[in-house]
This record gives sequence, structure tokens and C-alpha cells, in this order.
Amino acid sequence: MRRLVTVLTATMILGLLTIVALFVIKFMGPVTASLELPAQITLPDGETAQAVTQGLNWIGVVTTDSDGIERIHILNLDGTPRQVVNITP
Repeated sequence: MRRLVTVLTATMILGLLTIVALFVIKFMGPVTASLELPAQITLPDGETAQAVTQGLNWIGVVTTDSDGIERIHILNLDGTPRQVVNITP
């Protein structure tokens, strides 16, 4: 009985370490430095895209300018501006 408990404990520890190692390997992939926008979207000068999302009839682009100010640009699917929301810290 003592051997069985020891073997099962060792198996459980090895399994847990394997799962943790797989998570670390999976999530330590390369971080992309730039974000590609759809071709029809142009951003204002000096702003870089941080995130892009698309709804049914709109596209949202989170941008940062050279001063570190973040904005959300809501655009129509053809790239025409619909709304700009400033993000305040």
C-alpha cells in the first residue's frame, strides 16, 4: 500500500509539472511588434495600432500616439471614421 501511494504521488507530481511546462512553452511564443491593419484603414499621422477588433458593420482600432495617449477609433467597414473615443487613465 505504501508503494502504491508513493507511485501515485510521484505520477501526480510529474503530471502537474508536465502541464505547467506545457503552459510555459505555449505562452512564451514570440511577441509581435507591429499589428497589421486591413488594407482599407489608414490611421492619423503619428498613431500606431495596438489592437484591432471587428463587429458586424464596424472596425475598432486602439491606437497610441507619440505622447502615449490612447484612443479607440470606430470605423465603418469601408474605413471611413464613425467615432473616436479618448481613453483616460
